[in-house]
Amino acid sequence: MQIDLSTLYYLIIGTVLVALAMTLWERQAHPRRAHELGLWAGAYLAFAIGVTIGLNRALLPGIVGGALANLVIVTGYLLILHGVARLDGPASLRRPVAILVALALLWATVGVRCPGALWNYLASLPITLACGLTAWTLMQSRSTRTLRARRLAIAVAAGHGLFNLGRVILTPVLVAAYGDGLLPAFGKITMYEGVLYSVAMPMGLIALVREEAQADALAASRTDYLTGLQNRHGFFEAGTRLLDAQPAALLAFDLDHFKAINDRHGHAAGDAVLRLFADTARRAAGPDALVARLGGEEFAALLPGRDVGGARLVGETISRLFAAASRHGDGPGIPATVSVGLAAARPGLDDLPALLSAADRALYRAKAGGRNRLEVAAAA
Repeated sequence: MQIDLSTLYYLIIGTVLVALAMTLWERQAHPRRAHELGLWAGAYLAFAIGVTIGLNRALLPGIVGGALANLVIVTGYLLILHGVARLDGPASLRRPVAILVALALLWATVGVRCPGALWNYLASLPITLACGLTAWTLMQSRSTRTLRARRLAIAVAAGHGLFNLGRVILTPVLVAAYGDGLLPAFGKITMYEGVLYSVAMPMGLIALVREEAQADALAASRTDYLTGLQNRHGFFEAGTRLLDAQPAALLAFDLDHFKAINDRHGHAAGDAVLRLFADTARRAAGPDALVARLGGEEFAALLPGRDVGGARLVGETISRLFAAASRHGDGPGIPATVSVGLAAARPGLDDLPALLSAADRALYRAKAGGRNRLEVAAAA
C-alpha cells in the first residue's frame, strides 16, 4: 500500500494531538508532576503546529515557512528535554534557549542561501542534539533511577536522535550519488519514523510518571505517617531481606509511661515525644540500620552486622540521648525515657519474627526491672 507524504503529515498531526489530550488527562491525576506533564503537552502542541506549518510551508514567502516549521518543531523537542530535566527539580532554560537561538541564526545565514539543503539535511541536527540530551538527562536522573519505564524513554529518545543523525549523514551522500529523486522517499521515511516516535515517547513519559506515582504509593504504605519511619509492614518486608543477607541484632523499644504523658499533656504533646524519639533513634542507629515504629509507642531497630556488644552501645546511646533531648533539647520539654530489649541473631534465632519475639521478652524484663534500662535476651 502506497502512502503519500501529505498523508503521513496528517497522521503525525493526529498522533501528537492524541498524545496532547492523553497527557493533559494524565496531568489531572498526578499533581506532583503537573508542571512536567504540562511541558510535555506543550511539546506535542508545538509538534502539531510545526508539522502543519511544514506541510504548508510553500504558501509562505521565502524561507519563512521552512524556518518557522523547523523552529517550532525543535521547540517541542526542547520542551520534552526541559520537562525531563525538571524531574529532579528546577532546571535552567539556558541550554534550550541557546539551541533555539543558534538554530534561528543558522536559518538567517545558511537558510537564506541554501534553504533546500538546510531543510532536507541540517534541520535534523538540533533534533539529534535535543534527543541526545534528553536520553542523557534521563540516564543521569536520580528520581527515575529505579523505574523500569526510564529504559523505554531513554531507548525512544536515543533511537530517534540516532535516526535523525543518520539522516543528516546519509541523505546528502545518497542524494549526491543517486539524485534528488530520493528526497521524497527520505521524507516519507522520516515522517513514518516520526509517527512511531510520536506514539512511543508520550507512552514512555506517561509510563514514567505512573510508575513513579505507584512507587510513591507503595512507599507510603510502608511508612509511618507521624514519624516518617518504616511501619510494621515495611519493617517486616525490608527486615526479612536484610536479615537474609547478613546477621544482625535487633533492639525493641517501648516508651515508658507514655499513656500518662498523653493523659497529662495531651495527644499533640505525645505525638511530639514520638517524633523526638524517632529522630533520635534514626540518627543514633546510623544509616545502615532499619528503624521502624511498630505501633503506638513501640519501636524497633534492626542493626546489620552488629553483635550484642555493638547493639548494646547503640541502644544505650539512643536511650541516653532521648532522655536528654526530651528534657532540654528540641523536644516538647516533657521528661521521657525508654526501655530497651536486645536480641542478636544466632542459630535457632535467625528469622525476624523469632528475633523480635526474643527482643520483646527482654524488653518486658527491662520494664519489670524498673524501666529506663536495657536487657539482653537470654541465650537458648
